[in-house]
Order: sequence, then C-alpha cells, then structure tokens
Amino acid sequence: MLLRDVEPGDLDAYVRMRCDPAMMTELGGPLPREAMPDKVRRDVARVLADHQWIKMIVPDESRPAVVAGTVTLWAHAGGADRGADGGAEAREGVAAHTAARSEIGWMVLPEFQRQGLGKRAVRELLARARADGRWGTVSAFPARGNAASNAICRALGFHLVGEERSDFAGRVLLTNHWTIAT
Repeated sequence: MLLRDVEPGDLDAYVRMRCDPAMMTELGGPLPREAMPDKVRRDVARVLADHQWIKMIVPDESRPAVVAGTVTLWAHAGGADRGADGGAEAREGVAAHTAARSEIGWMVLPEFQRQGLGKRAVRELLARARADGRWGTVSAFPARGNAASNAICRALGFHLVGEERSDFAGRVLLTNHWTIAT
C-alpha cells in the first residue's frame, strides 16, 4: 500500500467517494458532483501549503493511478473549528504547525473495503503524525452506525470520548468522538 498526496487527476476518485449515495450513507447523502473540481483544487492547494495531509490510498504501488480511498489529517483553529464540511474544509491559513487538536478522517471505496486498507492507511498516517510532532491530540468522528470505522478506531488504540453531534457539509450527524495522542 502507498499513501500519496492528492493530485488534480484525482477528480474521478473524489466523485466516486463523495457523490455516490452508498458511499455517503453515513454522511447524510451524496455531495453535488459540480462541487468536486473546486474541492480537488482546494485540497491540492492545502497539501502544497502543508496545512493538511490529504493522502490517496493506493493499494498497489506499481499502479499509483488506482485509488482505493483517502485518509486526511488536518488541524483545528484554536482547537474548536471543525470546518464547513465537518472535516477537510478546516479554516484556510490554519497551519498544522500550531495544532493543539487535529482530526483524521477516511473513506474506502466499496470494492476495496474489508481488505484492511483503511486500517493500514490510518495507522500509517498516525505514525507519520507522531514522527512529525505537530498534530497534538487527533480526533476521529465516525458516524455511530459506521461499524467499520468505529472498529478501526478501537483497533488502533483511540479512546472513545462519547457521542457527539457533528456538522458535515451542513448536515448534523450523530457520531462517536474518538481521540488518540500523537
């Protein structure tokens, strides 16, 4: 498995992950397809500015164009702002260098689920965060009904803080709040 930075050519993967009703069931439904080109551009810019780590999960290093999903780590402004889409839309200009609290999120496409890729990707990104030393406590907010994502948190040593209502793309979701130190 390889984790690589998001690139402009990842638009199709973004559409498959964020605009598909089945993929977005636990996140309140699909996002509008027409918003994805701008989302990819913003995400690439955030990676280039080193404000967020937005990694594409590549199951086979010899085929870097084949994407299984994504894992993202971002900092919260003042430890509180989760951003407009509940995640990777964290406030512009907030550098991870000063993070007291950060958030991690992931998505794995259906044909790659149940292969351990999500768990491996989250474990790898957390290891990089520990080595980097600037991310502080990392939170994850999987939907309460998302058994697979909650199992990843449990298996990787996150601490369950409790239930929380979370905003994602203007939608209020009932989530489990997990934390882990980096």
